[in-house]
Amino acid sequence: MKRIPLFIFTLLTFSLQAQDKLTSKLYDTYEEFKESRLGERRIKHVDIQPLIQKFKANPKFEVQKVGESIQGRDLHLISIGEGESNIFLWSQMHGDEPTATQAIFDILNFLDAPDFKAEKEAILSKLKLHFLPMLNPDGAEVFTRRNALGIDINRDALRLQSPEGQTLKRLRDSLDADFGFNLHDQSTYYNAERTEKPATISYLATAYNYEKDINEVRANAMKVIVYMNNIIQNYAPGQVGRYSDDFEPRAFGDNIAKWGTSLILIESGGFPDDPEKQEIRKLNYVSILSALYTIANGSYNDIPIEDYEKIPRNDRKLFDLKIENVTYELMGNDYILDLGIFNQEVDLKDHDEFYYKSTIGDQGDLSTYYGYDTFDAEGYTIVPPKVAKMERIDNPMQVLKQGVAYVKTQQQDKSAFVRFPLLLVDDKFELKNFTLQPGMNPTFFLKKEEKLTHAVINGFLIDLSKPLDEQKTGNGLILKTAR
Repeated sequence: MKRIPLFIFTLLTFSLQAQDKLTSKLYDTYEEFKESRLGERRIKHVDIQPLIQKFKANPKFEVQKVGESIQGRDLHLISIGEGESNIFLWSQMHGDEPTATQAIFDILNFLDAPDFKAEKEAILSKLKLHFLPMLNPDGAEVFTRRNALGIDINRDALRLQSPEGQTLKRLRDSLDADFGFNLHDQSTYYNAERTEKPATISYLATAYNYEKDINEVRANAMKVIVYMNNIIQNYAPGQVGRYSDDFEPRAFGDNIAKWGTSLILIESGGFPDDPEKQEIRKLNYVSILSALYTIANGSYNDIPIEDYEKIPRNDRKLFDLKIENVTYELMGNDYILDLGIFNQEVDLKDHDEFYYKSTIGDQGDLSTYYGYDTFDAEGYTIVPPKVAKMERIDNPMQVLKQGVAYVKTQQQDKSAFVRFPLLLVDDKFELKNFTLQPGMNPTFFLKKEEKLTHAVINGFLIDLSKPLDEQKTGNGLILKTAR
């Protein structure tokens, strides 16, 4: 093995220590720069327009309209910096992947503030940064992956059918950026391979051919990713994955790497008790700014690309709730099962809010799977839920303690859900032949030593010995009987 000269090793160590201090300061001061007008995930084009206009009026920034979506929503490029090296960052080419869009405006606030003067000078004197937030505003409007044409923009790099894809290609070619940051969200059910840890952030240096060769362009992306991974480990240890590098010839990331830009894909996944991904937004902010700093000062060049392969691969073995070793009686026999439950989101009409409609994702031996929440139900037995008729529901916990999950009541409206953990039904509802099957709504009770101890209502585990307001109870559903 070739030895690194001592003086180079000392300089490298000093540089990394300085950058670690910067990262820590960025994390600790984040709330000062967080864009407060962008809170929950379901942001729309109209929400970012006042922010774009704010930067357009600011002489530090250059703001250009660079295109329009199919439905006529403007696409803007926001640029800052005096450096010779162009860096291109774009977000939300999938309309339901907004985490990095929020982080971009946090970063822009940071770049505009008087703080961190030396660090910003180091970045902006060497680099010119170009941000294109919300490439797919039509998809964002209805919180869906695809654009108004119904296509995946990230599979439009060859045909360029969509105006959004045409804009992205034109900007890539005109900027000829040294680095590109392709910013996405991934499923919260990805985990770091062979661990129970969610893949809170996943990275990829995209391949530019089927052979997955590594040239200088791809190697540079790998080195920066290793640096970013080391940063994230300070705040989400073990929660970084490496996205699949299978070559996709239609994808923008793969082609942008092929066209000569070091392409860094960032996927925002899941984080415990962070349904709106605000902690992940913060991690995007910290890691992207730190990456820009290492690109500007060139320190990433000393990172061995072999460390890239040490990042665990993405796996997909997470459930929202995993119930282990529960006893299930069927046709007079007892069986031991694991249950894997997904708390699936269903958008409301205006795509500003959602409710949960959960399903059993799998059951049987799930010993190689994990849960954000895991309950060891050894010694517990599944009890079918009861149906009761009630004029009013004043105390949902008292109803649950009776083993009742389905309530026939007039206390319901035209909505599909209620904010307390019960399932409301009409007079014609009947619960027949309770069985557990993948795809069904997980609603049942658990008993131990002949006493009801827990309810599972619409996929959320409720301890019957604790007040509801101290637990994560999700929502109930209003079920309509087919006429």
